[in-house]
Amino acid sequence: MTIRLAKIVMTLMLAAFAGIVTSDNLADYGSNYLFVQHVLSMDTTFPHNALLYRATTNPLWWQLGYWLIIAGEGATCLLLLAGAVALWRRRHASGIDFNHAKACAIAGLVVGFLVWFFGFMVVGGEWFAMWQSKIWNGQEAAFRFYVAIAGVLIFVNQRDDDLPAG
Repeated sequence: MTIRLAKIVMTLMLAAFAGIVTSDNLADYGSNYLFVQHVLSMDTTFPHNALLYRATTNPLWWQLGYWLIIAGEGATCLLLLAGAVALWRRRHASGIDFNHAKACAIAGLVVGFLVWFFGFMVVGGEWFAMWQSKIWNGQEAAFRFYVAIAGVLIFVNQRDDDLPAG
């Protein structure tokens, strides 16, 4: 039972994290929007670098990018909450039933990995060369997030057997 409860608690902790991040991005929309604006504009990357053709200075793209991030964070939160509830409800069930209850939690973890790895490392970090910016570089924070998510994904995805009788 300890392992099942650990999986539930870890899923809930990541749901809380994603929920707070979503809330913060809505409450402090302007400063976080500014982050997206600078990354997509590539205005603090190395001057005259060969990747500047990728930059966009169109505010519609900045808004779309930012809303995709917020939507991904919110979806991560909701899926992880639903996953934790499903796991909680089946904590005393057979191993097969408990394993089937992991679907929403796993989906939430994958969406979170998509946001913080693909969104921040692949798109922001490499496509828009965020790594070149000393001011607007979120790669270190994103790394901490997606590594935590990946660790929980590996743990939650481990097969659970039936609980011992008694």
